[in-house]
Amino acid sequence: MSQVRRLPRKNAAASKPTTGSVALLTGTRKGAFILRGDRSRRTWKLSQPMFLGHIVHHLVLDPRDRRTLLAAARTGHLGPTVFRSTDFGKTWQEAKAPPAFPKVPEGQKGLVVDHVFWLTPGHPKEHNVWYAGTSPQGLFRSEDGGHTWESVKGFNEHPLRRQWTGGEQDGTPDGPKMHSILIDPRDSNHLYIGMSSGGVFESTDKGASWAPLNKGCRADFLPNPEPEYGHDPHCVRLHPLNPDRLYQQNHCGIYRMDRAEGRWVRIGENMPKQIGDIGFSLVLHPRNPEAVWVFPMDGTEVWPRVSPGGKPAVYVTKNAGKSWIRRDKGFPKAQAWWTVKRQAMTADAHEPVGLYLGTTSGELWASRNGGSRWTCFVRHLPEIYSVEAAEL
Repeated sequence: MSQVRRLPRKNAAASKPTTGSVALLTGTRKGAFILRGDRSRRTWKLSQPMFLGHIVHHLVLDPRDRRTLLAAARTGHLGPTVFRSTDFGKTWQEAKAPPAFPKVPEGQKGLVVDHVFWLTPGHPKEHNVWYAGTSPQGLFRSEDGGHTWESVKGFNEHPLRRQWTGGEQDGTPDGPKMHSILIDPRDSNHLYIGMSSGGVFESTDKGASWAPLNKGCRADFLPNPEPEYGHDPHCVRLHPLNPDRLYQQNHCGIYRMDRAEGRWVRIGENMPKQIGDIGFSLVLHPRNPEAVWVFPMDGTEVWPRVSPGGKPAVYVTKNAGKSWIRRDKGFPKAQAWWTVKRQAMTADAHEPVGLYLGTTSGELWASRNGGSRWTCFVRHLPEIYSVEAAEL
């Protein structure tokens, strides 16, 4: 694979805060919902459920037109598929050819998509391009706005794919996944992916070839805790104003990478020891590459996957992980045994930044001041899988 090109960074001053209304696109175990907020982000209106009874792993707005929505759904009668709306959710159409691995000859065992897990709009200059990540780990690309999907053969048919992913038995409790499909805003050919399991991989030729990008990252669950691949990143983010700065919430800690160095640094070691640095979600400040929010969970012994001690809190760093600050004002002080999944925490682009998270107990929480105070503003939804803030 060719060497990564270093292009000029964008000027942080070029990203101005937004002032319009915000919508929260929410995927759950039993359907999807859209919450529309006013400009003040104080008043919200919850839609009726869409795809009621179906699992919706991800619901994403195309930022290139602010009208088209794609939903990654696993339906009881259609199986894994993608739905598309061009009127912000009023009507939906199923993909003509959803993401699917090639069929194999009778008698042979091939890969079969269990569910579509992650959706990423393509580069701003590549209109109608989308990427999808599946379980088991597969990468797919659409060039017609999500109507039809093609396999990215450079990954899906790579001779080392099975070694990279560890096989179907090695993954999360509800199946191994490809997630965190990231596109360098300076170069549409430069991609990153995260896999549970497998690790972080990079391509500089639009997916034709791939290389592991896991140096410095621990895999304490393996005999060799520092392998080339086989890691379990839970969420990987690239900062749009400094695309050479990446962050990762991993099964084994919180990490930061400056791409030129090519090595992950465990910034989670600066978290309070009694809390630890295990979690699913990680959110970046839209205008400050040094600021990151995480939601820790209990990763001890049998991995309860709940707030440590039943006391939920968000932690924020404003100096790229050198120190962390607890933000729990408004959250329950005790007996809150829920957590936040990897796609279920997000930020808007207002000033101050609004943060939003959805819980495994079906609650939506919001902070209009960067996490300093939290309010629960929706209850009694199904288990929440994903929340995306859309600027309208």
